[in-house]
Amino acid sequence: MERVHVALGERSYDVHIENEALDRASQWLAPFARDGRLVVVTDENVWAAQGERLVRGLGEIAAAPIVIPAGEESKNWATLSGLVDRLIELGVERGDHIVAFGGGMVGDLAGFAAAIVKRGCGFVQIPTSLLAQVDSSVGGKTGINTEAGKNMAGAFHQPSFVLIDPSCLATVDPRQIRSGYAEIAKYALIEDAALFEWLEAHGAKMIAGEPEALRHGIAAAVAGKARIVAEDERETGDRRILLNLGHTFGHALEAETGFSDRLLHGEAVAAGIGLAFDFSVRRGLCAPGDAARAKAHLAAIGLPTGLAEAGVTASGEQLAEHMRHDKKGSGGRIPFILERGIGQAFVAGDVAIEEVAAFLDQPG
Repeated sequence: MERVHVALGERSYDVHIENEALDRASQWLAPFARDGRLVVVTDENVWAAQGERLVRGLGEIAAAPIVIPAGEESKNWATLSGLVDRLIELGVERGDHIVAFGGGMVGDLAGFAAAIVKRGCGFVQIPTSLLAQVDSSVGGKTGINTEAGKNMAGAFHQPSFVLIDPSCLATVDPRQIRSGYAEIAKYALIEDAALFEWLEAHGAKMIAGEPEALRHGIAAAVAGKARIVAEDERETGDRRILLNLGHTFGHALEAETGFSDRLLHGEAVAAGIGLAFDFSVRRGLCAPGDAARAKAHLAAIGLPTGLAEAGVTASGEQLAEHMRHDKKGSGGRIPFILERGIGQAFVAGDVAIEEVAAFLDQPG
């Protein structure tokens, strides 16, 4: 069992990480149930695979499920509107907590709904994908995708509690596990060289589902994110922006592939990390050996590390056009997270989008 505290003053909360925790869900969720009931927002796949287990774990707490279609395409205005209407129909009040039970799409959508229904109610995260467990369930970013891009509408709304059960991953497709692993590698490559060494030695065990390796890797990633979020909750400085390592490149790749299963989010991030390292080498910032080492580990896990591996053939200008819509941009400039070496990420504010476009036409 691991506990990570996210220190945000009156918005502080704990992340509890324990194998088989879902089977005793009532032990942790009872304080959030009003009149012995919890509204659970989930998707069709998660509810089919894990719903009965959650209901058993809740014991005497009644679960009122709202089941939405699975897939990133559900993270839109229409689904959000229907979800808010359903929450109101179920009598959710400001003092209530809803439960987000699923992957990142469910957490982002349910969290956004919680932020706006009756001007805000509480919510609890029970992430069931590795990507959600190590990244989106912690930190309070919620949102939906719009025609302009990924997560263009949303709110900062912190959960009250996060319950992570690595055993939920037993029903998750291996490709999704690898996708989530990219975010763990990201934390290591940002500022934790020792964690990266551990991943090189134990990452394959995580992918294979070894319980203790999963628990340790998840806890290390959550602790890394909690530390950064506590220092820069709303991304007003350079600290939280570091969590976007691989994401500016990666979001452009996702946009080019239609935010579809052609390229999962973690796969896009992995390819983006590889591109960030290559771009850093091109600029003389990072030793080629460090870039090769980072990319070799991601490739060994089965993740793409560049455009070709991600199956993207668009021109540099086409990809740069997607980047121009990046919500982190300010004054026509986009901050890029680059690398000086393993665990030495930094924010570069002097990168022209034209330079990136030229690089993408001849990466590596």
